[in-house]
Amino acid sequence: MARRRSRLPFLAVLLGALAILAWIAGGWYTGGPLEKQLEFDVGEGEGLSALADDLEAAGAVDSATMFKLRARLLGGGTEVKAGSFLLPKGASEATILEILKGDKVIRRLVTIPEGMPSVMVADRLMANKDLIGPVAVPEEGTVLPDSYDWQKGEARAAVLKRMQAAMDRTLAELWAKRTGRTVAKTPQEALILASIVEKETGKPEERRMVAGLYSNRLRQGMLLQADPTIIYPITRGKPLGRRIRQSEIQAVNGYNTYTMVGLPKGPITNPGRDSIAAVLDPAETNALFMVADGSGGHVFADTLAQHNANVAKWFALRKARGDM
Repeated sequence: MARRRSRLPFLAVLLGALAILAWIAGGWYTGGPLEKQLEFDVGEGEGLSALADDLEAAGAVDSATMFKLRARLLGGGTEVKAGSFLLPKGASEATILEILKGDKVIRRLVTIPEGMPSVMVADRLMANKDLIGPVAVPEEGTVLPDSYDWQKGEARAAVLKRMQAAMDRTLAELWAKRTGRTVAKTPQEALILASIVEKETGKPEERRMVAGLYSNRLRQGMLLQADPTIIYPITRGKPLGRRIRQSEIQAVNGYNTYTMVGLPKGPITNPGRDSIAAVLDPAETNALFMVADGSGGHVFADTLAQHNANVAKWFALRKARGDM
């Protein structure tokens, strides 16, 4: 009579395997060694082995080898996103991998305000120590003011390229929607006029009115007489820090609209989307003159007599304030 084989060895092996799996799984889900929140960077195309080594070096996991093993067995895929992520204090290995596979990338933004000249755009990029490589001062008017994502270790030139691509797209989009009231014959002329509008008013609601005024002057062959066009050749758009001198008003160059009829030879700053839209759809107005009203805006006039009266009121306000 044949003897029945004992099941004890098989059960022992099975129990042992289950114990190992439980140990592996337990290490995957239990809290990790991070003592405080950590900002963790994942490089473009970084593989699991390098990732695990980086996590161990950062103190986020106890063992790179075990993290790789658990990730392959329990992680449901190990493809992670490039970028910077916040790993919470005590995060388990499962939580860490879930974060690195997700979309909660830390957004780092560089903001270019409306009307920032190109020389200051380059300065802002160079001042960011987490970006790398040189960047040349871009041509004026080629950068769209906005907020742009960047990553640690990214080339400054790459960030600038996105800013310029955004301007190209925006200008093409708005040019296609231009109305018959615009005096701009080309997208470049629209940029030039928009840069003047951008520098002449700080009130968004005035942009189309200012654009309408300058459009009227251009149609009639009048001098634009825009103060920012005096300043640009002197500072390349940076603040002048003093009053304009009479000699500067009389200077003859490719920008000063006090001594030349028509548009300057190029933009005097980087205009925002709304200023570009304003010159491509200016307000219907007869205004030819404007002067500050003391509130950051302007008073507009159709005739020189009206304008002179507005100027007198502005001077009286400045004297009352002690500015004169």
